[in-house]
Amino acid sequence: MSTTARVAVLASGRGSNLQALLDAASDPWFPADIVKVVCNVPGVIALDRARAAGLPTEVVVSRGRTREDFEAELLSRLDGVDIVCLAGFMRVLTPLFLDQFPARVMNIHPALLPAFPGAHGIADALSHGVTVAGATCHLVDSGVDTGPILAQGAVAVHDEDTVDTLAARVLGVEHRLYPLCLRWMAEGRVTVEGQRARVRLLPGESRWIAG
Repeated sequence: MSTTARVAVLASGRGSNLQALLDAASDPWFPADIVKVVCNVPGVIALDRARAAGLPTEVVVSRGRTREDFEAELLSRLDGVDIVCLAGFMRVLTPLFLDQFPARVMNIHPALLPAFPGAHGIADALSHGVTVAGATCHLVDSGVDTGPILAQGAVAVHDEDTVDTLAARVLGVEHRLYPLCLRWMAEGRVTVEGQRARVRLLPGESRWIAG
């Protein structure tokens, strides 16, 4: 990996976590450069965020295509990329894609994995009556939110919470976790042993934050 890691972000929607990464990468001392944003849905806000930051954008439409065809084209747009960050990217990636970026695809999920994987983490947490919810930054494997965990953060669940109010607080945790984990990845401080990720932490760092 180069001294400054080259990062592509894949998104499908509004891109608030993309914005958190863009804000972090605007610091000249941040060890990663976001070099491209790729969306599988045309016209989403994530594309506007990327263009506002002066970044190249690509649209690789996924609807109506086989996974193999879609991922082959996606890979063709990521030449020279070191790390891939998923930011609200609503596709499950297969080994065809993941094998090209071994232990270098990251995701942020709005639940304390391994509890509540999938597309409805916040709603599932509320329906189960948990008292603590949160977010997990993890490496991506071919399962659904099953890859090695890098870091987690938690928020208390209030009796009056709705999906929207809880999601807003969890999102604040996501925005703190994702740039931190990308820093660790870009600096080569993450190793993977089976299903477990290990991070070489510096003084004052933690893999757990409270929202």
